[in-house]
Amino acid sequence: MFSKSKLNQPGGDASDKPTTPGATPPPSSTPPSKPAGLELGAGQAAMKPKVAPSSLSSDLVIKGDIKTSGDIQIEGEVEGNIQAHLLTVGEGAVVRGEVIADDIVVNGRVIGRVRGLKVRLTSTARVEGDIIHKTIAIESGAHFEGAVQRQDDPLSSGSRQNAKPVVTTSPTNTTNTTPKS
Repeated sequence: MFSKSKLNQPGGDASDKPTTPGATPPPSSTPPSKPAGLELGAGQAAMKPKVAPSSLSSDLVIKGDIKTSGDIQIEGEVEGNIQAHLLTVGEGAVVRGEVIADDIVVNGRVIGRVRGLKVRLTSTARVEGDIIHKTIAIESGAHFEGAVQRQDDPLSSGSRQNAKPVVTTSPTNTTNTTPKS
């Protein structure tokens, strides 16, 4: 019904002008369109493609450190430190080194320090080393030898400022110790 007058547009409408063969059309007066996520005010996180988690199979043995910003599932054996967003140690897996991640789920064996915002030891977990966490869940049947320490930011290396007193247990007694500054 109603349409915008072509006379009101600067330079008129390019479709009204005759074109010669081989000539380049004049540039459009409309701005180029943006990706849909940016038009709606979405951040860069919405623009990142979702990456499938990496998986190390049970027959794989790695000697060296592993670092990823994504998720990783360990089913084999790793001798080195692991840093990830979500780290899952499979039931038959063995990790010898420090593990650092936002979320850590241990179903297998870890020999070394565990640092994570959320740490979960399932009933099949076996951890020999200290756990530094913001939140922790230990299922009945999990085997753990070491100290547990809560920190507001367990991912920052060497930060002991926000440390709470550590409670260590042995078969005969329980002792409270305060971390050294």
